[in-house]
Amino acid sequence: MNEQSKIDEICIGLQDKGIINLNKQRITKMKSGTTDGLVYSVSENNVPKYVLKLDHPKQINFASRFFHTYQNVRLLPKLYYTDPEKKFILYAYIEGTTHSNRGSKIEWMTLLVNELFNHYVKYDQNASWGRLDGIPQQTWYDFNRSSLESARTNIRDLLPNEDYFKVESIVERIASVEKQETKYLLHGDTGVHNLVFQNNTLSGIIDPSPMVGPIIYDFTYAFCSSSDDLNIETLLSTFSLLKQVPIEETRLIEEVIFQLYTRIGICIRVHPHDLEGYLKAWEYWKQLS
Repeated sequence: MNEQSKIDEICIGLQDKGIINLNKQRITKMKSGTTDGLVYSVSENNVPKYVLKLDHPKQINFASRFFHTYQNVRLLPKLYYTDPEKKFILYAYIEGTTHSNRGSKIEWMTLLVNELFNHYVKYDQNASWGRLDGIPQQTWYDFNRSSLESARTNIRDLLPNEDYFKVESIVERIASVEKQETKYLLHGDTGVHNLVFQNNTLSGIIDPSPMVGPIIYDFTYAFCSSSDDLNIETLLSTFSLLKQVPIEETRLIEEVIFQLYTRIGICIRVHPHDLEGYLKAWEYWKQLS
């Protein structure tokens, strides 16, 4: 069965269930952030209303589980339907654009904290750390160590070896308090590329990559996901709003330095046009530790 026939069959099934009305719908293929997944917008009267996403059953299952767990979080799209065989999900389309016209970082980080991070719930404390669709990690240190080495491979000689050793020592110190960490179900990819903005205001969060980890991971990931406003004032102002992360300022700064190092590694590979801003931020944060 070709791609179009598959989509037609799915949509007929959704119509039979009374979820969509094909007489009013227009289906448009969207860019997909996954390697194998297919994403379509479903418009009603030329206005996008739904997103239809096809992917491997494991990915569909994890995404559905995340949306269901946080169904009362207003920034996340409403989940309308999950295929029993986990071939696809249908959820609400969020109007706006990612990356651009996002306003100040302190404003959208404040919304992220209040509307998402403060609603995170504890996960099975016996579960493995890391991404649900990835290699299970026995410790959070293992996950961080893997991220560090991946970043080092991309960074190569762009930064001096002393910087790598500095971050390595931070990862070791974070590991020393790992037994105190609580496992939460995280979005796992809270960067500006997955944040939807409308009228310079955060209006939604899309494309979860669900994982098990401490809340501070998603917080620092979001903070470091753009090179603007990477300063201590923005960090402390928004961190003060987090309700479930009782860590001291020294540890917080080290978490940012680690996250920023891994972000530089990603930046080199995916969006090198932002590299100059990140390198300036790197010099700034190195002086704070």
